[in-house]
Amino acid sequence: MSLPALTLYLAAPRGFCAGVDRAIKIVEMAIEKWGAPVYVRHEIVHNKFVVDGLRAKGAVFVEELDECPTDRPVIFSAHGVPKAVPAQAASRNMIAVDATCPLVTKVHNEAARHHENGLQMIMIGHEGHPEVIGTMGQLPPGEVLLVETVEDVANLSVRNAAKLAFITQTTLSVDDTAEIAAALVARFPAIIAPTHEDICYATTNRQVAVKAIAPKIDALLVIGAPNSSNSKRLVEVGRAAGCDYSQLIQRATDIDWRALEGVRSVGVTAGASAPEVLVNEVLDAFRARYETAVELVETAEENIEFKVPRVLRQDPV
Repeated sequence: MSLPALTLYLAAPRGFCAGVDRAIKIVEMAIEKWGAPVYVRHEIVHNKFVVDGLRAKGAVFVEELDECPTDRPVIFSAHGVPKAVPAQAASRNMIAVDATCPLVTKVHNEAARHHENGLQMIMIGHEGHPEVIGTMGQLPPGEVLLVETVEDVANLSVRNAAKLAFITQTTLSVDDTAEIAAALVARFPAIIAPTHEDICYATTNRQVAVKAIAPKIDALLVIGAPNSSNSKRLVEVGRAAGCDYSQLIQRATDIDWRALEGVRSVGVTAGASAPEVLVNEVLDAFRARYETAVELVETAEENIEFKVPRVLRQDPV
């Protein structure tokens, strides 16, 4: 019996970004240097497969620093942490390694610079996300106001409309953020925008790739974790670009095959914290059920690499 024909449109770029790759390397190198266990505050990146793999190697994941013993190293996740966390680690004389993505650190530095100049910050982001908690925690309480929607902008109460700047979470929808930023500028004409785009290159590139394949497909599958901001944004971008059936899956076992009955073209992408092994798993699942043709849709090339902290390098100079 012949299998039905299906075209798979594989988005590129997809999957791991430089910040995620660096964070995972940091945990692996820390285990190699100090032995197991190594403690990690929060999931190093938002992906169960990755976290489980590191746990098997000797990483222990905790939510708060007081869950860590003082005689073992602790690693801060790629999302960044409030200033109080490294200060607490230092007060306990702990070995602490910061795996914060350099592009998140850039936003932290931006916020600190504006604060030194007497500006109150407005952050576009999702309440409760670790990156937002970490960024807002760089400054004293009340110095960073959070907005999630255009409606939030209308309801903002600021200290001085002439002394404002805004920053954004790095993993937001480019289009949605532009709308909120425009609302901020309309309400507060003197507000200072980021010098460079806060939304990271990887988030932007993955969204552009999804927009490119959306008109070609009957369904879009985004491989990523339900707590991954950039992965959830890819689903939203797919729907907004015209692919009504855009779904987030963690791995191939989550595919709803009944919902895909009769489709002739499926788009596949992966969030920035999803490894390529899970993409291949999904492709293999389709090959088992369909006569597949795979078309790569590449909208950008990524060759960025971030260095690991000096304390972990072979040559510390």
